[in-house]
Amino acid sequence: MSLIRAAHLSKRFGEVLAVDDLSLNVSAGEIYGLVGPDGAGKTTTMRLLCGAYPPSPGIHPAQIEIDGWDVVRQREQARERLGYLPQRFSLYEELTVLENIRFFAEVRGLTAEEWRPRSEEILDFVGLSAFTERRAGALSGGMKQKLGLAVALVHRPRVLLLDEPTTGVDPVTRQDFWQLIIRLVSQRDEQGRAAVLVSTPYMDEASRCTRLGFMRQGRLMAEGSPAELLHSFDGCIIEVKGSPLMVLRQLAHELPDVEDVSMFGDRLHLKLKPKASSARVIQQMQNMKREGSLRIDQIEKISPGLEDVFMEYMRREG
Repeated sequence: MSLIRAAHLSKRFGEVLAVDDLSLNVSAGEIYGLVGPDGAGKTTTMRLLCGAYPPSPGIHPAQIEIDGWDVVRQREQARERLGYLPQRFSLYEELTVLENIRFFAEVRGLTAEEWRPRSEEILDFVGLSAFTERRAGALSGGMKQKLGLAVALVHRPRVLLLDEPTTGVDPVTRQDFWQLIIRLVSQRDEQGRAAVLVSTPYMDEASRCTRLGFMRQGRLMAEGSPAELLHSFDGCIIEVKGSPLMVLRQLAHELPDVEDVSMFGDRLHLKLKPKASSARVIQQMQNMKREGSLRIDQIEKISPGLEDVFMEYMRREG
């Protein structure tokens, strides 16, 4: 069952088309990841889905449904089924953890008999049971995100929108947060399983999603499970570590068998042309060590990752 249905979403800010005729569906039990660089339209898409922005007129009329309720015409019913964690911490820093949950629960119309037991359940779920009296402003970055998740879950939403929830937190907290997301969609209550739409710039997080949508300039370039997207990659990747990396990148670009070169941190990924010999390219790169002060510490043929697939779609889009 699709809990998020969106068709022909467009959003224009002046001359900038931030979202361009985007459509997606997310079913119960799914974690759908929106992946793309800054400015791709991920946050604007989230705000359209939760009703914070009205869609701009497009070639086709926009449609947005959350658990069967139209976000434009049935706003209140749709929002009752929706939890939203924005990119920036937006809770009240002068209130305690419990006071924040109480405030947002009562805004949602929950009575004390409803929100008190629910708050205990949620705080235990996110690991904040021992910090109920701590002011939100005194929490670490990771704990603030967990509080934001707790607030988003207080009214038992069927749909959860998470906008880059782990940006700026440490790797351990990132792991903890994703364990919470996975547990959330695996649980089934009387209403069934929830659906999660999450945006992320991290490919290791993207690999945890059920399905992915690669975004660029407001449009979906590609969509599918991580396995399907990896299978769509047609080519060979050579990984190179060495220095100076920018010089090696330029020289690799000049090799006739190399179609494209991407930089990932301290390494290069060389995508070879169809039918090119990986052994020949490796030998050509090894020969570069003889030129000046170039150094190659490691070079090998590797299986493509989601980063390589994403960069290939970016290259095709031009």
